[in-house]
Amino acid sequence: MLKDFSQIKEQLSAMTKTPRLGVIVAQDEHTMEAVARAATEGLIEPVLYGRRELIEPIWERFAPEKALPVVVEEEDEQHCVSDALADVRSGHLDCIMKGKLETAVLMKAVVNKDTGIRKSNALSMLAAVQSPYYHKVFCVTDIGLMMYPDLQQKKAILENAVHLFRALGVEQPKVAVLAAVEKVNPKMPETVDAALLKEMNEKGEIQDCIVEGPISYDLCMDPEAAAIKGYSSPVAGDPDILVVPNIVAGNILIKSLTCTGNAKTCGAICGAQVPVVISSRSSPAEDKYMSIVLAAITGSRNL
Repeated sequence: MLKDFSQIKEQLSAMTKTPRLGVIVAQDEHTMEAVARAATEGLIEPVLYGRRELIEPIWERFAPEKALPVVVEEEDEQHCVSDALADVRSGHLDCIMKGKLETAVLMKAVVNKDTGIRKSNALSMLAAVQSPYYHKVFCVTDIGLMMYPDLQQKKAILENAVHLFRALGVEQPKVAVLAAVEKVNPKMPETVDAALLKEMNEKGEIQDCIVEGPISYDLCMDPEAAAIKGYSSPVAGDPDILVVPNIVAGNILIKSLTCTGNAKTCGAICGAQVPVVISSRSSPAEDKYMSIVLAAITGSRNL
């Protein structure tokens, strides 16, 4: 069990080999602040793709006592992306991070059938959460890529999250497939999908985890609520992974947790050959830093 984000950082600090993070179009202050901090602490070895003349002064501002990392000189952002993805395919990088370029540009390249780095049937965005009202780190997925996933896409989203948690040392993550109610209702498609995902788990089609669903948020997160309603499940009150029905539910849930629930978050895109960090420019520097930590530890342990 991971009690908080500090335990993820401790795992990374204890690694004998420093993970390599590729920063694509690295001449971005918001990105480099977090990258420089992680590098200064010895947690990552950055490889910076972009224009050295623009990158160097930013690096000197945030890491004045640390030498400039390797810079792969490219003026064109498309070439930066191509070079970084080639380094992923060759095994040179353990994770990558978006710098000063549009997310759509990077993701289009990541999923390219010929030159991309897609691994899973579906890419998904996962947000790890540290809440003062919950006893361990958990995650919400998918919060930003798959708008209205079908059953097979939800299966891939679930498996991507399980893969990440196993890389963090959680051998059998507990998965809650969220819905508004606990009973299957044909008029509520998310309850049907949740029940089918649980059935797949029971049949061994989804492995290395325990899946429960459909289950409401209160029953999966509050053991007292589950007890009052007589809901018995090993996942009730103790999930590691929350699978939401669609991007709207995921977006609202994660923003509710952070904006009014005092939660801290970090995240990455899962389902590629390595984790991909695409933190928003408006995200706090601490969130970006922890996203790097999360991607570095899970990418270097690519099970």
